[in-house]
Amino acid sequence: MKHFVLSALLSFTVLISQAYANPDIWKIEGWGNTDFSKSSIDFKEVLSGGPPKDGIPSIDRPEFRTAAGIEGLEEHEPVLSLTVNGQTKAYPVRILTWHEIVNDVIGGVPVAITYCPLCNASVVFERTIDGDVTEFGVSGKLRHSDMIMYDRKTDSWWQQFTGEAIVGSRLGTKLKILPSRTESWSRFVERHPEADVLVPNNIHLRQYGSNPYVRYDTSNRPFLFRGEFPEGIAPLAYVVSVKDGDKPFVVSLQKLRDEKTLTREGITLTWTDGTRSALDARQISEGRQIGNVIAKRGDEDIPYDLTFAFVTHAFMPDVPIEQ
Repeated sequence: MKHFVLSALLSFTVLISQAYANPDIWKIEGWGNTDFSKSSIDFKEVLSGGPPKDGIPSIDRPEFRTAAGIEGLEEHEPVLSLTVNGQTKAYPVRILTWHEIVNDVIGGVPVAITYCPLCNASVVFERTIDGDVTEFGVSGKLRHSDMIMYDRKTDSWWQQFTGEAIVGSRLGTKLKILPSRTESWSRFVERHPEADVLVPNNIHLRQYGSNPYVRYDTSNRPFLFRGEFPEGIAPLAYVVSVKDGDKPFVVSLQKLRDEKTLTREGITLTWTDGTRSALDARQISEGRQIGNVIAKRGDEDIPYDLTFAFVTHAFMPDVPIEQ
């Protein structure tokens, strides 16, 4: 009965969202500057995630402390780490969960640190477009359960998983993706004890450390998703997606976990234990361990994503999931 009620509620929510999938209504909601005549998507694919434009506030003036001086992070908690031009920073997922975008500068490069909890997609983009430094915010809209970002200069909509503008005057523009890692706090602080780590601007603004999507990554179906599911694998099974180069590929986390190391298209994936899921227990610090992934071409880190099977099937339908 419980699953029936949840399914019915989800279907009702989708129907309501579809009824409002209309540019005329979106303009009333605050999207009057968005050029909806330029679009690469079916507007019916766009659903409301609940919060309005900027209802999930991006962090635009990030504050940091030195890693060695950080307290309160459990050793296996996930952080997103990034090195640019010799400068390294970490962004705890316990903060990203509640803000989804951090507009920052690292190594002199303006970047957007992004995390979509519903897809467990952590992607870092350069945010300079045609020589113009651009700030990104959270639209409150979803497509294939993935966050739609927007840029604050043109109000164009961008797909977070791909980094491509899908609606607006910047239609078709693609952001450059930078290599990053999602790793345990202990691994990061051991490697970079003097690096900067993101801290909340206001510790009381959100319930940092808690997970609003309890048991999400072991549920039967993703939230607000209407597309087809991949065959032979659970929709919310973790997969490693590599979009770098001419031949993208996707490998199930279970396969990588079993083999520890895999090499595909000149790229080596490595799995080690010790990193918790951010989408399991009520407290992220108590989540089950799913492990740590590194992707390298030779000695160089390359962009990858530890996401869900339904996500890669939605955005990379021609790329099979190796299991």
